[in-house]
Amino acid sequence: MCGRTACTLASDEVSRACSYRDRGGQRRQPRWRDGDADKYRPSYNKSPQSTSPVLLSQRHFDRNAPVDECVLASMRWGLVPAWFKENDPSKMAYSTNNCRSENIMEKKTYKDPLIKGQRCVILADGFYEWKRQAREKQPFFIYFPQTEGTGREKTDDDEEEDDPATSADNKENSETTCPPEEASADLTEGGEAPDEWTGWKLLTMAGLFDCWTPPGGGEPLYTYSVITVNASLNLESIHDRMPAVLDGEEEVRRWLNFGEVKSQDAIKLLQSKNSLTFHPVSSLVNNSRNNSPECLQPVDPNSKKEPKPTASSKMMMSWLASSEPSKRKEPAACESKEERDGEAEAQKTGLLHQWLQGAKKKPRTK
Repeated sequence: MCGRTACTLASDEVSRACSYRDRGGQRRQPRWRDGDADKYRPSYNKSPQSTSPVLLSQRHFDRNAPVDECVLASMRWGLVPAWFKENDPSKMAYSTNNCRSENIMEKKTYKDPLIKGQRCVILADGFYEWKRQAREKQPFFIYFPQTEGTGREKTDDDEEEDDPATSADNKENSETTCPPEEASADLTEGGEAPDEWTGWKLLTMAGLFDCWTPPGGGEPLYTYSVITVNASLNLESIHDRMPAVLDGEEEVRRWLNFGEVKSQDAIKLLQSKNSLTFHPVSSLVNNSRNNSPECLQPVDPNSKKEPKPTASSKMMMSWLASSEPSKRKEPAACESKEERDGEAEAQKTGLLHQWLQGAKKKPRTK
């Protein structure tokens, strides 16, 4: 299952982080739908019913758009089917946060959007999952391995902490939505690669979306469901399910291209993949109201004490406190309290990768 995520990049960084090549070989950054960039709120602890960045084909909104053009939208987590008759979407009688890939053609809620080609990619820094241990549950943060070339520049301290085993795993999983070696192909007049993203590699999860309009009229509501599959070998010790991860630009392209890739072929992309890494985190994340960098901090699961602030966390909080409030977005009137509380921390460039890569404790991998 997938019941909690984190997405800490600012809206412009999300666009840069999921750039893609069009059919002409030119690298492009997807734009946000009108007004949707303002609806998006970065967060270290996103729960169902919150709004997340979603990548999808522009043809869902403009039939004349190029077949390969992508667009970013803000959608609410928890699919509300177009045929839902109640005036209040919260009256859904069952959970639609996740959709099992095995049953995707058996339930009308998911079958209809799939047949219509309403496929999307949910973007996140990573997701949380809980492992049952005796009477308690240990939370883990799960994400794509961050390879050399992403995040901040490497320092001498980093080299001392390098683990040959995990480095080898990272190289094996180095294909990203925007591979550095590919991004350098399109050069500016000055010979520099335009808008090359070297920050956090976003997790790309396959999903379905639908558009519901209140029976009495009103603004359409776009919502999504995360498709899940059996857990991969390296994650099954934590939980028996995982999101269907699209690993690499080609898989993302095929999932979104509903015009050329039919549903039966797209479903074949929904496979368990051994391409994720993870580390244990604090029980702070158990409460969705907790929305701070500490939610992502690697901890020692054998210690019952809450982790003490590290030098990296102190430096980060000092940096955030000194940032200019005028550069932060004003919270929307309908914004939830937990989203407002964490927005300021999440606005800064590359907070997550600086936090994790600069931490003294190394993430655990299998």
